[in-house]
Amino acid sequence: MIWNDYKAQIQPIDITHITSQKIQLSILREDLIHPEISGNKYRKLKYNFIEAEKLGFKKLVTFGGAFSNHIAATAAAGKIHDFETIGIIRGEELIDKIDENPTLRFAKKCGMQLHFISREEYRKKDEIKFLDDLNTKYPDAYVIPEGGTNELAIKGCEEILYADCFDFDYIASAIGTCGTIAGLIESSKLHQKIIGFPSLKGNFIPKEIEKLTNKTNFTIFNEYHFGGYGKVSDDLITFVNDFKRINHIQLDPIYTGKMVFGIFELIKNHYFSDNSKILIVHTGGLQGIEGMNKLLKKKNKNIIE
Repeated sequence: MIWNDYKAQIQPIDITHITSQKIQLSILREDLIHPEISGNKYRKLKYNFIEAEKLGFKKLVTFGGAFSNHIAATAAAGKIHDFETIGIIRGEELIDKIDENPTLRFAKKCGMQLHFISREEYRKKDEIKFLDDLNTKYPDAYVIPEGGTNELAIKGCEEILYADCFDFDYIASAIGTCGTIAGLIESSKLHQKIIGFPSLKGNFIPKEIEKLTNKTNFTIFNEYHFGGYGKVSDDLITFVNDFKRINHIQLDPIYTGKMVFGIFELIKNHYFSDNSKILIVHTGGLQGIEGMNKLLKKKNKNIIE
């Protein structure tokens, strides 16, 4: 089993070029805990895989899009743990483009069976009839939801924070399906504020988080999604590249890049008081960079270096 109790390294971030305030900014390097199942995907999958094995399953079914970190991580974990994996992929048009897509190509190489469905059908994936049909088709499979978020995923994400993390006043995280931030909220201390940066457009995130935790020590910033999931801009790409050049840390453009961009904007706008200690959680997701760069090149845009 690879499911160890990792405590990620905390690394300081240079912000002297954006503020003269006495603020301490650090990053929790969850992206380094495993080369293929990194960051929050490792945390979300850990107890789901343990539960599946405990119940006697050797087959897993899950869901995702063309560049899904969750699909890639589940495929890799399945290969390592000798699970058969099946990915229900959004978009029938991708069926003949597997080899052109680095995420799907990797998942297939890991042994994942890819089944493509229409976007209309994919939107029904949480409906009872869809799940009943899925259970009929794969009666011997353990089902993991899109993004991996369920109670077991939250349990895994609660393990992200450890003793050294509780010295910080703020914990910052990107948000997709809310499982990671729910785990951080659950394990945070009374004096800490969890701040979240959704990669999706809309104001529905707080209500989703409230379904997953009873604690209320969180604030959501909806201003830094850059147009929605999968959307980027030249300013964001420049920021990600500059951050790597200064700090020697790679961010992804879908989640962590937007979150750190938001943190920097808040610092520049004096949101945080002097002597604040802020911890950024690097949730991984770097496998998606290759696919994003392919799209950017087609548009003759700057790429992520």
